Amino acid sequence: MELLKLLTTNEIVAQVINFLILFFLLRIFLWKRILGILDERREKIAQDFKTIEGTKKSVEELKNDYEKKMGSIEEMAKTKMHEAVLEGGKIVSEIKKEAYRDAEKIIQSARADIRYEITKAKNELKDKVVDLTIQATESVIREKLTVESDKKIVKEFLDQMEELS
Repeated sequence: MELLKLLTTNEIVAQVINFLILFFLLRIFLWKRILGILDERREKIAQDFKTIEGTKKSVEELKNDYEKKMGSIEEMAKTKMHEAVLEGGKIVSEIKKEAYRDAEKIIQSARADIRYEITKAKNELKDKVVDLTIQATESVIREKLTVESDKKIVKEFLDQMEELS
C-alpha cells in the first residue's frame, strides 16, 4: 500500500494505458507467431508420439515375427534331428545286416575249409593206415607166425597209430 502512495493517479492511469497498448501491440504482431510456434511445437510433439507408437507397434510385430520364426526354426531343427536319428538307425541297421552277411560268408567259408581239411586229413589217415597195414602185412609175412610175434606186430601197429593221432 505504501507503493500506491508514491504513485499518482495520472501515473497509474498512464501505466495501465501503456500496458494495454503494449498488450494490444504484442497481440497484433507477436501473439499469432507465438501461438503458431506453440501449435507447431504441439503438433511436432504429437507427431513424435505417433511415430513412437508406430515404432513400438513395429517393434512388437518384429518381436512376434522373430518369436514365430524361432519357434519354427526350433521345430525344423527338431524335425531334422529326428530325421537324422531315423537315418542313423537305418544306416546302423544296414551295417548290421551287411556285417551279418559278411559273418555268414566267413562262417560258410570256414566250414568249407574245415570240411576240406577234414577230408584231406581223412585221406592222409587212410593212406597212412594203408601204408601201415602194408608194412604190418609185410612184417607178418617175413616173420614167423607165432602168438607172441602177432601180439608184438599188433602192438607196434597200435603204437604207430597213436603216434599219427
